[in-house]
Formats: sequence, structure tokens, C-alpha cells
Amino acid sequence: MTEPYPEYMMESVRKVEATREERKDKEFDRVSDDEAMEILKEWHPDYRKSDPEFFREIAVGPSKGKTVPTEVANVLEAYPWVDPKSVDLSVIEHDAEVFVIGTGGAGLAAILWANNEGVKMEDIVVSTKLRLGDSNSKMSQGGIQACDGEDDSPLIHWLDVMSGGHWTNDRTLARQLVMNGPSMIKWMELLGAEFDKHDDGGMQELMAGGASRKRIHSCKDYTGLELERVLMDEALSRGMRVLEFCPTVSLLTDDSSNVTGGLVWNLETEEYHVVRAKTTVIATGGFGRLHVAGFPTTNHYGATCDGVVMAYRAGADIVHMQSTQYHPTGAAYPEQIVGLLITEKCRSMGAQLVDAEGEAFIYPLETRDVESAAELRQIREGKGVKTSTGQMGVWLDTPLIDEIRGEGAFEEGLAAIHRLYARFDIDASKYPVLVHPTLHYQNGGIAINADAQAIQPNGEPIGRLFTAGETTGGVHGDNRLMGNSWLELLVYGRRAGISAARLASKTKMPRKSDLKLTHLTRYSEELQKSGVKTERCSPIILPNYLGENTMAPVGYGKETPFDRRLDLFT
Repeated sequence: MTEPYPEYMMESVRKVEATREERKDKEFDRVSDDEAMEILKEWHPDYRKSDPEFFREIAVGPSKGKTVPTEVANVLEAYPWVDPKSVDLSVIEHDAEVFVIGTGGAGLAAILWANNEGVKMEDIVVSTKLRLGDSNSKMSQGGIQACDGEDDSPLIHWLDVMSGGHWTNDRTLARQLVMNGPSMIKWMELLGAEFDKHDDGGMQELMAGGASRKRIHSCKDYTGLELERVLMDEALSRGMRVLEFCPTVSLLTDDSSNVTGGLVWNLETEEYHVVRAKTTVIATGGFGRLHVAGFPTTNHYGATCDGVVMAYRAGADIVHMQSTQYHPTGAAYPEQIVGLLITEKCRSMGAQLVDAEGEAFIYPLETRDVESAAELRQIREGKGVKTSTGQMGVWLDTPLIDEIRGEGAFEEGLAAIHRLYARFDIDASKYPVLVHPTLHYQNGGIAINADAQAIQPNGEPIGRLFTAGETTGGVHGDNRLMGNSWLELLVYGRRAGISAARLASKTKMPRKSDLKLTHLTRYSEELQKSGVKTERCSPIILPNYLGENTMAPVGYGKETPFDRRLDLFT
């Protein structure tokens, strides 16, 4: 049989195979809190706050002085994508009771719950950057947490969430997250989600990294795709109307700083559309395509921090943006799939991380930040595998899954991963796969309260603006546990939709004179006064992977092209 890796890699694979039997039944000890912090401080990118190449303080805006990744500072310290003087806001194309920006899990949940609350579907306007459902939500694989097991409880789940976030989470938001978990599973089942179950009909539940109970509910390793499918089907069947390929490039505000809708850019016609709305929900997802610290990413093409940028200019505070989640198992070989997600479910089912010598070096289900930092340590100490392109990695010993659970378990439970590697003639049930940490999740974002209202630094809400999902911060603190992202999308998408609908029912439609971009003008003036010198514009809309600015004629693409940092920490 032809070997799937070059000989220089197969030498290491044979060492992994030679230690597999010895490792198969090995019990790993979790690292202590002190050991975890030592690993993080030495090796995790988030702990390089003093390095200006990685972090700097924001020079302008409501969170001025906060330390954030340099790439985030770049999009915040940028001029508005739209020139307020060039847009006629008197021509209103769409009126909405509720205007929802984004069609990932949070946006769709907000739409459905606003409708449940009494807002007619024809009175909900939806803007999405690419196609309906193009989002990180659809690309997630492993599952969703919910504390519905006999040995579990909201308190135990809450303690796991808080511990995973290093006790920096907003406790009220975390409490609301776990308390609503079981009802969200029931709701998704009622809508048609097909979760993995035992022969007797009981729910299959797996352990997540950093968790103390088995509470991961999965749909093979297509969980995000399945849940997003169900939400899209339900919304479409109710008559949802969507503006596809129409990213929102700015919020609209009145003289009292209330949000009165949004300005949409049609990518196909290159025209602006004005959406006037009683209430607005931002659900634009994360920032993976900023490639923080030069890491590759699991994120979809449109994940460029747009929601944070728009809300920030409207006065919203941002929290936990100094924290980025790097998933420990992003593909590192072959080159065509570098950065793509290799779900944590692999490790939940028994796969182990091992170095070039076949030695396991960390408990497989540590929290994601500790797991990633431990990998970077092994690589820096010369125990990684280097590919012909210079990409480094360690092995994820996936064949252990069939060894532990029986032949066929890998393909049955991890069909997406099996197919991904089969395209390159690699049978991941027979050979380990090379992995490296990859930028996966925006831990921080827009500050919100328990009603999903965007809030200012003084804690006061911004009028008529709600937000949910990955674009927000506070729920997970400085680190998110596997499966809590989909739970957050549903819990806070629901909360945002209900809150927006209730406020819309007692709010008058804004007048034409209330549709303004003066907050952008003020922001530009603050940039000029601060001394920030830049030609950058944001939101970015689409990332630039080219060596020249081919997108300049329509105003975006001024960011620096992505340069993968293969030399990171060397």
C-alpha cells in the first residue's frame, strides 16, 4: 500500500505507531492550575502583552487605552469604509421592526425568536455579507454543551464555564448561558435537529476539554452544519427575507446616539441600501480572517470583525479582546488544508497528541489554551514535525479511536474529518494527522448586558442596539470551552431577538431626519486628533490574500495581506 506521507514524515509516523499500544490505556493526569498558568505565560500568544508586534493599546474610541491584538487595533484605528458625505440617506429601501445583521446561528435564532414574540416575518429585514448561512456557525463540528445528564446540573456547568474562562467571565451572563442549555437542546430537537443517540433513544454525550461532565451533544462531526440547516429551514419556511451579498458597513444613529438602522453595501451592484429600523441586532461573528499573531484560521471567509467595528464607532465598550482562542488541532498537512478545524471530538473519542518521537505530552482534554500552548512548547523545543513548506506540527493519533472503540468508530463518528483527509489519500483511521494551533474563536467582543443590549463603558445600553454570538464578549471570559459557542448562539440569539421585538413593539419608526452617519464623522475627527496616521479603512468586508491592492476601487482591501508566521516563537 502506498504510504500517505513523504518518507521524512513516515519516519516519525512509525515512532507514533510503535508507542501506540503502550499509550492506549494510559491514564493522563491533568495539569495543576499553577502548571497550566506556567505553560500559558511561557508559550501562549495571549501572554505577550508587552510585545508591540503582538499587542498595543487602542488610541481612540470608547475603550481607548485597552490592550488588544495589533490586528484588532488596526481595524479599530481605521477610517470608516463609507464617506458620510457620499450617501443619500433620504432614500429608504427597507423599513424594519427588527433589523438583523448576520445569518449564523445567533442571527437566525434572533430572527425566529423575534417572530415568536409577535414580529411578522415581513417586518424583519436580514442582511448577510455572503450567502444565507455562510458563517463560523455552519463550520463548527464537535457539538453543543447542555447540562441535561443525570449527574450534571447548571451549577456544575457554570463552574466549568467559569474555570475554563479563568474566572474572568461575566458571572450573570455565564449563569444565563447554562440555565438555558437544556431548553435549547429541546428547542432544536423540536425544529428537527438529529442529535447522535444510543439505540435506546438516549442522547449520546461526550466529554469536552476543561469539562467535568459528559455534556457534548453532537451530530456526528457535522454539528454546526446540522443545526444551521435546521435554523435556516425554519426561518425560510416562515418567509424570512434576506439581503444576500449585502454586508452592513455602518450603523445609522440619531442625535441621541440611538441606533436607527444600518447602511448596506450591495457587493453585486456596488450600491448602498438604507435600512430604517426600530431595533437592530448585530450577529456578525468573529475575527479569524484578521489572522491575529499571524496564525492560520478555521474561520469562514467573511469573519473580519465587522460587528465590533460598527458597534464601537456607535459607542459600545469592548471586553476581553485581549484574548484569542487558538484551537489546538488545526490541520498542518497537507498545505491545501492548513488551518482547517480538526474537531476536539477526535480527542473526546480517544485520540492523543504526541510529538515527533511518539511521546504523549499533555492530557488530551485540557482547556484549549493550555493544550495549544503545550503544542507550541513541544515545537519550540525541537519535538515537532516540519513539513517541506516549513509548517510545523505535532501528531494527533487518530487511529487510537478505532483501537479503543472498535473498527469503524472513527468513520462513523467523524465522517467529515474522514472525508477531508480521504481527498488527499490519507486514511485518518489508519494514520495520525499532523496538527498545529489555529485561530479559532474571538473570545471577546462587544460588551452586553443580560438582555443582549450593547452597552457603553459606563454600563448604560446603547439605544435600540442588541448583539449576540461570537461578536460579543463576557460570556466565556478569557477562554471558551468546546460546545459553549453553539449554546451561546442559541441562548443569546434568543435573548436578542426577544428583547429587540419587545422594544420594537413600543417604539416609533425613526423619522428620515433620524438616519445619520454623524457618529462616523466624529470618529474620523477623533482619529485625526489622536495622531493616528493610516490609510486603512474598515470594516474590511473581505480579506486580502494578494500582494497588491486589487480591491481599492470599491474602498476595501487596504489591510496588509496575510503573512503566515512560520517563525512564530522561534
